[in-house]
Amino acid sequence: MATDFLLAALLVILALLVKFTIKLVRKSSTRYLILPPGSYGWPILGETEEFLRAGLDGAPEKFIQERRAKYGSHVFKTSLMGEPVAVLCGPVGNKLLFSNENKLVTIWWPSSVRKLLGPCLATSAGDKGRRMRKMVSYFVSPDALTRLYIKRMDLVSQQHINAHWQGKEEVKVFPTIKLYTFELACLLLMNLEDPRQISELATLFNIFLKGIISVPVNLPGTRFYKAKKATSAIKNHLQKIVRRRRAALEQKTAAPPQDLLSHLLVSPDENGKFMPEPVIINNILMLLFAGHDTSSVTITMLVKNLAQLPEIYEKVLREQKEIASSKEAGEFLQWEDMQKMKYSWNVVCETMRLWPPVTGAFREALTDIRYAGFDIPKGWKLYWSSSLTHRDPCFFRDHTNFDPSRFEGAGPAPFSYVPFGGGPRMCLGKEFARLEILIFLHNVVRRFRWKLKIGDERITCDPMPTPVEGLPIRLHPQH
Repeated sequence: MATDFLLAALLVILALLVKFTIKLVRKSSTRYLILPPGSYGWPILGETEEFLRAGLDGAPEKFIQERRAKYGSHVFKTSLMGEPVAVLCGPVGNKLLFSNENKLVTIWWPSSVRKLLGPCLATSAGDKGRRMRKMVSYFVSPDALTRLYIKRMDLVSQQHINAHWQGKEEVKVFPTIKLYTFELACLLLMNLEDPRQISELATLFNIFLKGIISVPVNLPGTRFYKAKKATSAIKNHLQKIVRRRRAALEQKTAAPPQDLLSHLLVSPDENGKFMPEPVIINNILMLLFAGHDTSSVTITMLVKNLAQLPEIYEKVLREQKEIASSKEAGEFLQWEDMQKMKYSWNVVCETMRLWPPVTGAFREALTDIRYAGFDIPKGWKLYWSSSLTHRDPCFFRDHTNFDPSRFEGAGPAPFSYVPFGGGPRMCLGKEFARLEILIFLHNVVRRFRWKLKIGDERITCDPMPTPVEGLPIRLHPQH
């Protein structure tokens, strides 16, 4: 990480100085505004290294907590990824950002994300983003989930456990679960089942993920350089898959509704326009990324919590046994079964409270914003943090304790629990992820108990929470 920053500062100093000078001129035009308290940090680099370092240390909220305490304010300014940023702390700030999409704010990602993903659902705003979202949302609707996904998820989950857990004394959870969620995403999004292709793509995706939030310096040795090469290889793989599918559809050897890829190829948007091939590839790339990494993190941390909290494990096991006892031998789970997993889902929610898979996200101000007595100029970036909000003792009593009962009844206060974001850009795959996690949980707890091999394994956020040793566990089959 430090090498990337030093290389960036030395080799692109002139270009960044020009950019920085332009920003200084722009800042001078805000001298009559009351800006939030804070510091822009170092020239060019700002406070980016401190921001990323807090995540690598496993406490992404620490960067914000320290500055909130220092400035005595729930909003402060900083400079991240070469941009002036206003950090909004807590549910009030979350509400402002989630409730004013395409009014006061719009989506924004650091240039490393935009350069790697390209135009897609995650990086597109306004009408273009809305049309993409509408096309994709059909395939994660309750109807599609019930009709197309639950049985296949249950089958893949059982096959994965048979292949990678059954008969093993030890399992390294994180890499194993990443394989499971990636296989599932490949199958459900584009009907890809070839183990060799999936393995190649999974290897490339791990490199891609390491560079998704990085200093965008395209020089050998940097994370971004490696991620860009991996992304190019992934898109080449996906292009071949897309073209084979297009040919199969034209020859009527593939059914249009079989998966998301076919749906995007044969379905025009509301204006009668078809999604261009490069944009289809970008969206499949983004959905493979979003559809497996976030769930991998949650399942891994769930396994960790159940190992540390046997009384929670027993309640989950009891609920899942009751559901299984109501079914015939060999019968797959149904939508109605998922609705019965109330306690299990509360356990998953509490896991995501303590370890949200996405620790925060950015927006861009479309106009000057007045907030908490301060001015946030048009063009500034705004940041909200799920990690900070979820660990705020004002909203979560005994916030360090694992307590699934927080989600009973009305649950947490509005905008205080935001693992999937909120507003018009709330994660489209929320229900998909719920099914994916609960179905795996249903199958694994009824077959195994487990103990952690490393009692207090360090967790790093790079950019998602990850056990540094992969969370090795000892398996004990259920009697």
